[in-house]
Amino acid sequence: MIYLDNAATTAVSDAAKNAVNRGLEVFGNPSSLHGVGLEAEKLLRAAREKLAAALGVKDKEVFFTSCATESSNTVIFGAAQAHGRRRNRIITTTVEHPSVAEPVNELEKRGFDVVRVSPDDNGKITPEMIAQNVDANTLLVSCMHVNNETGYILPVERIFKAVKRKNPDTICHCDCVQSFMKLKFKAKDLGADCISVSGHKLHAPKGVGALYVKSGVRLLPLVYGGGQEGGFRSGTENIPYINAFAASTAELEPTIMKRYETVSMLKERLVNNLSGKEEISINSGDDCSPYVISVSVGRIKSETMLHYLESRGIYVSSGSACSKGKKSGVLSQFRIPDKYLDSTVRVSLCADNTAEDIDAFCQALLDGQKTLAKIR
Repeated sequence: MIYLDNAATTAVSDAAKNAVNRGLEVFGNPSSLHGVGLEAEKLLRAAREKLAAALGVKDKEVFFTSCATESSNTVIFGAAQAHGRRRNRIITTTVEHPSVAEPVNELEKRGFDVVRVSPDDNGKITPEMIAQNVDANTLLVSCMHVNNETGYILPVERIFKAVKRKNPDTICHCDCVQSFMKLKFKAKDLGADCISVSGHKLHAPKGVGALYVKSGVRLLPLVYGGGQEGGFRSGTENIPYINAFAASTAELEPTIMKRYETVSMLKERLVNNLSGKEEISINSGDDCSPYVISVSVGRIKSETMLHYLESRGIYVSSGSACSKGKKSGVLSQFRIPDKYLDSTVRVSLCADNTAEDIDAFCQALLDGQKTLAKIR
């Protein structure tokens, strides 16, 4: 098996598996005051310290959730509930993941003023394009760090700086699901007030995420109950998976740059193998993360090519895993030509992939191009 769909999910690492087992052994409720509960609370505290250190923030600013979707929903709805009566403008982009786009759509239905900024004719989003829409009524700006379909790196550091210059009270949220532990940064580098991250993109199990909320930023919780996570996210914490997320993060952090270099070489190999081939377009340029590569093969439907590659033991996707094969609106926003919109596959890498994986994928893609029925 050649697995090239790491932006959808990653294989669980041995370190994460061991951490899950440790969390299962320490079965106490971390809210219990007896020794068994305190042992679980120690694991929880240590995990929070690891995530906080990786983000460069205070322990008390990190909250564990079930996934990055919950994290982003918490920011968007929590900000609206806390401040929506006084300020109701939300600014985002047209290339966001559904975990941001859909809650914003819902708030628009409820009467919020939503501004969606599209990439320019070159497929770029600049700080000026965002900042020109910021006014005294602006509650929230939400921009992803790395696009999950093309790998485009949004200049969030400059975007958020420009936003704060115009309105320091605007909450800046960043979906860092495809950049955390892949690009080297700390929260202060981005200038974000809130950051969403996910465990299963980083070799931890599905079902655990985290949210950074800068001290002083007021959000109302979505989940009320026993007051866990400082009252911000009630519900007994998932100690096995939280422990796994922390273990995976701790293992990956020292190798961010080394892995980036490895994956960059793999992307370069893929681009070199496919450059100049008839009706093949690489949609991910130098301003994109090497971990995500969008490739179009003219006149071959994405789903058809996906299943052909699967028959060769090669696993990619036709776009965002959340879209389940639906035609991408994000690609058109990045000015990818219409003839390629329905014929694009996403290759997403991790440092475990090899040059042989890339060569096998490229050969299979070219073979598929020759043999598959063409779109009429």
